[in-house]
Amino acid sequence: MTKRRKSWVEKLLDSRDLPRVEKITGKMRKRWGDGTVVIPAPLEVDALIRKVPKGKLVTINEIRRALARKHNATVCCPMTTGIFAWIAANAAEEQRMKGIKEITPYWRTLKAGGVINPKYPGGVERQKELLESEGHRVIRKGKKYIVADYEKSLVRL
Repeated sequence: MTKRRKSWVEKLLDSRDLPRVEKITGKMRKRWGDGTVVIPAPLEVDALIRKVPKGKLVTINEIRRALARKHNATVCCPMTTGIFAWIAANAAEEQRMKGIKEITPYWRTLKAGGVINPKYPGGVERQKELLESEGHRVIRKGKKYIVADYEKSLVRL
């Protein structure tokens, strides 16, 4: 018997034992210092991305800051936050393909420095198209694509 793969929406809804706040220990201490780290739930990341209105932008680091504040943690795990944003993006595209109109606007979530995430569905081209349709200008800098003057459109969560 072969095991059926979970859909992106199922992955988004699977919180396991998250969110969880843990003490910073070992190797993480060198990078983050003393304190606590929150490992968010996928739906928490999705909920914050959904708060970004049309024409506005957010960075993954702002999402991490908001989650750390919410859980009274020193920092929010960058690895899981990035993975959960990617899952939210793929779940949104999965929903769009089923005809659902109100999807998570993942294209409004940028990496540090206003860089478009090439791992999101449709790659840079799809996000460029979606961002430009909302009035943003996307420029190429070397191999990266950046939203020009992105700082002017950032929201604080």
